[in-house]
Amino acid sequence: MDNRQPLVAAGTMTGMPIGGGQPRFLALADVAEVLNTSINQVYALVRRGELVAMRIGGRGQWRVETNELEAFIERQYSHTRDYISRNPWGKVEESAPAENSAPDTADGR
Repeated sequence: MDNRQPLVAAGTMTGMPIGGGQPRFLALADVAEVLNTSINQVYALVRRGELVAMRIGGRGQWRVETNELEAFIERQYSHTRDYISRNPWGKVEESAPAENSAPDTADGR
């Protein structure tokens, strides 16, 4: 006998988990609010495949499942920890020029 409960109550179309107060899926605008960034940035993350999302409906609206958003956030924390361990504080990044640095050539270019 299967004692698992469905994620969505039968006959509802809300996408809300049973007993939960949080929606299962978020619109890109909601994801942008959670990440404190722009909708365009979230869309770029989705299109690059960094954030898993799906298109729904005839108008192609994007939705991100909350557990995918949480997984993305955890990956970003992991990437940040790796970056920090490879680039300790005080070490100048080679790819980023220092602010107010003098030009590399005598002609100022």
